[in-house]
Amino acid sequence: IILLHELVHDLAFRKPRPRIQSLLATLYALPSGIAPSQFRRWHLDHHDELGSDSEDPKRAHLSPKSNQRWLKLLYFTPALFLIYARAAGRAAKGYTVELRRRISLERILAVLVHGGLAYLLYQQGEGVLFRAWFCPLFLCFPPIFLLNRLGQHYSIDPDDPAHWSTRVDGHWLWRWLFVNSNHHIEHHYYPKVPHYHLPALNRQLRPFFEEQKIANNTYSGLIWNWFVRNKPPHSQWSSS
Repeated sequence: IILLHELVHDLAFRKPRPRIQSLLATLYALPSGIAPSQFRRWHLDHHDELGSDSEDPKRAHLSPKSNQRWLKLLYFTPALFLIYARAAGRAAKGYTVELRRRISLERILAVLVHGGLAYLLYQQGEGVLFRAWFCPLFLCFPPIFLLNRLGQHYSIDPDDPAHWSTRVDGHWLWRWLFVNSNHHIEHHYYPKVPHYHLPALNRQLRPFFEEQKIANNTYSGLIWNWFVRNKPPHSQWSSS
């Protein structure tokens, strides 16, 4: 998904290569089963409408509307796929017929690929199917996806556009695990900076962060605020 995200911002090549980028987008989207065309539209709309409760598709359709711990917990489980599909369907209602048709074809392709892969792995035994397909996709992906999302726009200052994204400086392990996508506030400031330059951009922006009182967050702190303190998304998550 991080590599697909780079394609959305045209960061993979120095010059546009539509055919190669389209092929890569399909390949990058298949492991998680998302439709690359919708991801592109969804993500660019998210950038254009950041801060809006109704026009930002992530905030309007994917963020939990009820601040209940049981609902938040579902995002860490395979239920995430149903939640995401419902959110994507709502967002797609405003798309053109041509785009909706392309998204449908991409979803069919993903189902066929995953179904075929699951069948082939099942021929090797149920244990192989569980380890190589079910566990990575349904047990590992949802919590990692949600943890990464917590560090994007959940701990913010709604009244300050400079703080509409969450600052997570992270350390080498998180930067490696999330392919530097923990630097999400930096990405929204400068979306044309590729992922491998985001740590350097973070270091350059730290004086600005301090001046604007944009505090650094840790993933353990985000989890604590999300579940234990039961903080709602897109709000102030100060430590006080």
